[in-house]
Amino acid sequence: MSLWRREASNFFGALGFFTRLPVPAWVGYAADQLHDSARYFPLVGLLVGALGALAFVLAVLVWPKPLAVLAALALTIYITGAFHEDGLSDMADGFGGGWTREQVLAIMKDSRVGSYGVIALVLMLLGRFLALLELPTAVLPWALLAGHSLSRCAATSLLKFLDYARADAAPEASAKARPVARRLGWGELLVALCLCLPGLFWLAPRVPPLVLGQGLLLAVLATLWLGRLMARRLGGYTGDCLGATQQVSELAFYLGLLGTLWTST
Repeated sequence: MSLWRREASNFFGALGFFTRLPVPAWVGYAADQLHDSARYFPLVGLLVGALGALAFVLAVLVWPKPLAVLAALALTIYITGAFHEDGLSDMADGFGGGWTREQVLAIMKDSRVGSYGVIALVLMLLGRFLALLELPTAVLPWALLAGHSLSRCAATSLLKFLDYARADAAPEASAKARPVARRLGWGELLVALCLCLPGLFWLAPRVPPLVLGQGLLLAVLATLWLGRLMARRLGGYTGDCLGATQQVSELAFYLGLLGTLWTST
């Protein structure tokens, strides 16, 4: 297999795993392939953010801004199959209801959603809606591009610095992140970082440097906080933890942008 075909297969593998979007029929699936696809997670986020931005731009032509924001959020959730939102609710249930590492992992594996998960989902969805609503209309589409790619880069970074918490589980008891249980290499992390730059570059001319810096800072701090929490409670990450990191860091990025942008809306 040529280099370009292999890398295209890795990208489409990530796209097929994390979204409902169609991928070419020649792209197969293997557990090891998803690990090789990890560097393309921010690129998947860029595509999801672009579709959400397009939905907003078209919807705001005919509807009030709140409905256009809702349309953008609904489309991105549909495209991803609420994959990351599910991770957030599972992590909230596990960390909220479990005392020991074993209890936390068992609760997160349970398909039922508890009160912690419901509350986390409601607060996250409401927070993202209100944060995007407060952004200037001209900035919002570019913020979606940057937020979706950056937040997936944040989740990808955990693959480099943390171990997979369910590595001792039986193969049949696999979770969302088992195929990416091996640590990411520095080169792969660098590729992921580079792939989140286009969204930031497109947003940069449209916001003051300080505003963009605030968004980046809050996203980084949210990722560091969650990573430390995972290391302390679980000794590593799970697939649910990666989804939660994407959700929290995306919201943190938008909140950072609002640090000074809200005065100009």
